[in-house]
Amino acid sequence: MPKEVINNKKEVINNKKVVSQIVVNQDEEKPPFETTTLWDYPRQSYGKKPKGNNKFQGVTPAFIIWNMLQRYTKPGDLVVDPMCGSGTTIDVCEEERRRVIGYDINPQHPKVIKNDSRKIPLADNSVDMVFIDSPYGDNVSYSNEPADIGKISAEDPKFYEELEKVAREIYRILKPGKVMGWLIGDQWVKRRFTPVGFKIYQMLVDNVKFEPIDLICVARRNQSSNTRIWHYRAQKFNFFLRGFKYLILVKKPDNKVENSKSAKKVKWQKYK
Repeated sequence: MPKEVINNKKEVINNKKVVSQIVVNQDEEKPPFETTTLWDYPRQSYGKKPKGNNKFQGVTPAFIIWNMLQRYTKPGDLVVDPMCGSGTTIDVCEEERRRVIGYDINPQHPKVIKNDSRKIPLADNSVDMVFIDSPYGDNVSYSNEPADIGKISAEDPKFYEELEKVAREIYRILKPGKVMGWLIGDQWVKRRFTPVGFKIYQMLVDNVKFEPIDLICVARRNQSSNTRIWHYRAQKFNFFLRGFKYLILVKKPDNKVENSKSAKKVKWQKYK
């Protein structure tokens, strides 16, 4: 066999090895595909390119959005984040080849559009997935905007009334059968516990009429209360630091009647 042919074959083999190695490296940079209802991430972002700004108050873990995209969307689908903050949703969606629109009353990302989430400027039934990481009360200052819902206490019924307006807009723009994920945490302030997550869940299912899918427990890391002084206070004054957030997964009902003949029947084994 001529040397030129041998050399060409070696070059092809080497190129295949390089391409294979690049694919492996790219896969290693992706988050784990979650299969349980307990999600725990050691850091806010993944891969070489940052997603969002990890210095931003209340920045969303990029792993959450990545997992939702894998389960509930496909490339080309439209994803909306009505409270997009530092743009984590935008950065993850663009990398995963999803169309994305991010709004916020106080944009912290060049591609986030300034808008109040109680009125989303999109057509009915036009969106494939929504993700929202809303304020949990008035414990964090997100902006100087007077209309910011994050300026209302979670102990005030008005807080949930305003968030219900947001939820109804999300319901309106979602296509039937499509999914929304709402990240929310509870509150403990001045010796008083407020189950914000339960209240939001009840509002979404009972008032707005979303269909429940599941509840995910997302471990909280790197928050300002995860320090020695706060652990000392929690022990001395007998209270618990917030250790997790809820990711509430719901969907807009699909009114289409499924054909029972074409529907596949799956035998599920019971488990404890």
